[in-house]
Amino acid sequence: MKKKGVLLINVGTPDEPTVKSIRNYLREFLLDPDVIDAPYIIRQLLVRGIILRVRPKKITPLYQKIWMDEGSPLRVYSERITNSLNSMTDEYEFEFAMRYGNPSIRAGLERLRSKGVEELLLLPMFPHYAQATTESSLKHSYKQLTAMEWKPEIIEMGHFETEEEYIIPLTKSIQKHIDADTHLLFSYHGLPVSHVKRIDKSKSHCQKVDDCCSIKTDANALCYGHHCMETTQTVVGLLGLNKDQWSISYQSRIGPVKWLQPSTTDKVEELVKRGVKKIAIVAPAFLADGLETLEELDIGIREHFLELGGEELTVVKCLNDDQDWVEGLYKLVEKRFSGAVTA
Repeated sequence: MKKKGVLLINVGTPDEPTVKSIRNYLREFLLDPDVIDAPYIIRQLLVRGIILRVRPKKITPLYQKIWMDEGSPLRVYSERITNSLNSMTDEYEFEFAMRYGNPSIRAGLERLRSKGVEELLLLPMFPHYAQATTESSLKHSYKQLTAMEWKPEIIEMGHFETEEEYIIPLTKSIQKHIDADTHLLFSYHGLPVSHVKRIDKSKSHCQKVDDCCSIKTDANALCYGHHCMETTQTVVGLLGLNKDQWSISYQSRIGPVKWLQPSTTDKVEELVKRGVKKIAIVAPAFLADGLETLEELDIGIREHFLELGGEELTVVKCLNDDQDWVEGLYKLVEKRFSGAVTA
């Protein structure tokens, strides 16, 4: 039997809640052409000339608000998930890494190689496929494997937006926050429209057909917007909600390009105008809490909602190291190694 290993890959986080550390992190993150896919010169001017001069100072206090005693929440929860998985089995070796920042993908791969792994599962921790997350993580992993001259057998997890091992723990995490008076808002990480349009090889479906994300077709098999809608509709079905009880939106935008609509801020404003007083927000694209959920939603959006006249807002915690989710993730790994989940 070949020894099997799994590299869990998340987006990344600064090492410390300081301007210098956040600037270093943002530099690596935003200069990736899979994140900001503008021409090289424009990307350099935008990131180095504008964003890195302004944004680190602006968001440092935000990171400081959500920093845990053990460190960055994203890293803390990623480590807890990995430790829980390793405690469940001797069959697989689990390591976690960040696409940007530390621990690096190279470091995670080195640790797995040192443990004698011969069959490697690359597992970007993103249920919904996107160029800026899944694709970038895989590209960088292969680049590092080549640099290491390490050639294990490799499989990829792929997207898992409707797999029951993810959907059931997600639905259970939401259920206790829902009642007849609560509107459920699914807030997904934003993505430039150019990224999803590029996936449509037919050039005739994405952003050209009404409700394009709700229609399953070969043209959007790898479309982030479609995957988000698939997760939403599956959870809504399990919760038994009607169309007036839920909405979908996109958060965390940066840069002067067209993004998936509507924004979470705009949707919250619309709901208040409709007379909605209670909102529960869930962010299914994030498997572990970080700045986008703990600060952007639970502090920023909450304050905005209350200022507009809303009365009660609940942000559902990410799955983090919830035992049901960890067990579900383990089952996903087992299924992928057996070929039951196809990338």
